[in-house]
Amino acid sequence: MNLRLSALFAIPLFAFSAASFAASQPQTCATKQQQIKTQLEHAHQHNNKDQIAGLQKALSENQAHCTDAGLKAEYEKHVAEKQKKVEERAQELKEAQATGDSKKIEKKQHKLDEAQSELKEAQGQ
Repeated sequence: MNLRLSALFAIPLFAFSAASFAASQPQTCATKQQQIKTQLEHAHQHNNKDQIAGLQKALSENQAHCTDAGLKAEYEKHVAEKQKKVEERAQELKEAQATGDSKKIEKKQHKLDEAQSELKEAQGQ
């Protein structure tokens, strides 16, 4: 039961983290709090008690621990990780091209395209 409740509390936190990465610029803590409050109103309208509890916890955690500088750092770290992945995939493609194996090249190109797409998403493009 505790595991289930923990998972329900974590879901909104993950959703808000993902949403913050999707923005072209890092959100402010006030913006995140407003998003949580909006979702909380929606949960109240639908009488979803588990979601209400999770969102209330997310809101209190945000109010207690969120800093705009922390959000910006988190965003920059996420983008840097995606950039590193693109660089790794580009190197893998280069190595595949050196072998001349067309199937391997195609596979590595696909992986590079996916990594580039993830980077653009992280940058909000």
